Amino acid sequence: MVARRLHRSFSASTLTALRQMPACDALALLATHFQVDPTFRPVKDDRSARWHLSIGRGDFEIVTTGPKWYDTRAKRGGGGAIDLAMYLLDLSFVDAVKLLARRAVPHGADHPQGIASDRR
Repeated sequence: MVARRLHRSFSASTLTALRQMPACDALALLATHFQVDPTFRPVKDDRSARWHLSIGRGDFEIVTTGPKWYDTRAKRGGGGAIDLAMYLLDLSFVDAVKLLARRAVPHGADHPQGIASDRR
């Protein structure tokens, strides 16, 4: 008999919430310090914002629009909180989901004010 490796997967609702979470809310969960750039003027989408943030690995300049994000210095972008956590903190998918799920508990992705609105 072949032993099967048991694995736990994350719920579909958890993954959906993290994938749809606005990137600015994810920054609030991931960054040591972050601040919106009041001088930034969006060109394509009025919802876009530029953020200056610090984490253990360094300083970043990230433009966010909904769940999408773009690192203007590294010229790299992606979508969703999981992808952003993997990029900023150099985490695996599993570790990124665990970290975000743990930190997002007080303010779920559907929080009416959003997470980042308290930190702007």
